[in-house]
Amino acid sequence: MAGYREHIGVSGLLGAAYGAAATWAAGFTPVQGALAGGLTWVSGMFPDLDAQSGRPVRELFGLLAAILPMLLMRRLLAWSQSVESSVAIAFAIYGVIRFGGPVVLGWFSVHRGMFHSIPALVIAAECAFLAYQSDDAGVRFLMAGGVALGFLSHLVLDEVYSVQWSGLRLKLNKAAGSALKLFGKNVMPNIFCYGLLVVLTYATLADIGLIEREHPPGAAPFLRQAAEETPARN
Repeated sequence: MAGYREHIGVSGLLGAAYGAAATWAAGFTPVQGALAGGLTWVSGMFPDLDAQSGRPVRELFGLLAAILPMLLMRRLLAWSQSVESSVAIAFAIYGVIRFGGPVVLGWFSVHRGMFHSIPALVIAAECAFLAYQSDDAGVRFLMAGGVALGFLSHLVLDEVYSVQWSGLRLKLNKAAGSALKLFGKNVMPNIFCYGLLVVLTYATLADIGLIEREHPPGAAPFLRQAAEETPARN
């Protein structure tokens, strides 16, 4: 099984290449390219959040707790209409993720469970897309693609390290097939993972305008106002 250094090294190289390609080939700004590359690098360790212990996990939750409030800041400002309230909410999000995340995750996950899977990859990318607010959908797809690429590098590297040479013959260890999978061994994690995937996929499709969002006459005023102010996307 690949270790922390291998994962962070490979995702770092991919992040540098992804950010450079976004800037020089796709026409994004250097700042956008650098941010997308950074997300690729960090996302290379996301599947190991379910390890539940050790320095890498502490660092991951610290990074995730710091990154998510930054990605959400524009949305927080639009929702609260107050810089002070937005900063307070961001601090609360940081605290919940940094200190409560490992505890909650330990209740519901096992290492090499559904966190190491293709559905989890899609969920991570959709979370990045929904969290990052920009009038340009291409920028949001860029960030989501970086998260997906980093996440995928982790899964692929785990599968590569599950192949061992025994003389001239290839031998698979017990971890083979536990990363690039669609379903885990336990039913409830599968149900939770796919349920979350359906919800986030619906939210993503609605956000880019492929599914029309309707708010009934009795909906809260801020929901109707948000729907009216959201620019139409082609």
